[in-house]
Amino acid sequence: MRKAILHLKQADAVLGRIIEAHGPFRPRLRPPGFETLARSIVYQQLSGKVAAAIFARLEAAAGTPLRPEALLALSGEDLRGVGLSRQKAAYLRDLAEQTRSGALDFPSLPGLSDADVIERLTRVKGVGVWTAQMFLIFALGRLDVLPSGDLGVRAAIRKAYRLKELPTPGQVERRGAKWRPYCSVASWYLWRSLDNEAAL
Repeated sequence: MRKAILHLKQADAVLGRIIEAHGPFRPRLRPPGFETLARSIVYQQLSGKVAAAIFARLEAAAGTPLRPEALLALSGEDLRGVGLSRQKAAYLRDLAEQTRSGALDFPSLPGLSDADVIERLTRVKGVGVWTAQMFLIFALGRLDVLPSGDLGVRAAIRKAYRLKELPTPGQVERRGAKWRPYCSVASWYLWRSLDNEAAL
């Protein structure tokens, strides 16, 4: 990781100062499997505290670690009873069904390119590009993912580079070109600069 840090510091003085201020690169990685992606679906558009409570109730109902078969054994009423919306319950069922059938094969994901992982994960209802990118960074440990549409990354760039407006995703991509092949590392430091580390 020393090579990545050195590259980023040399490529971008502003990012270099952020790196110096926030210390070693230590993302919290989760296992690259069903439970991690299910957790990310539960957490979408909810505060961390509320989502954590719902996920804890889901685990209490289905068991730990969360498995596709156990989730599918729960009724729609059971899923709503733990606090899930009908829509999220449907998303989780689709994820569980695709995992159980082998249509989504988590063990194969580490061998795929970033683009292929995103394409595969976004076949699951409720999983968009951003969720797939977070899985790449925080489950598969990929080092060169730039979530250019992420509000935290965009806000951090605006703050660090003293921009008048929030940069567009395209502007983030252009600015991030100099960070390659370590865009995930750069993104992590940008999140840290806001004291708002993204995670699955």
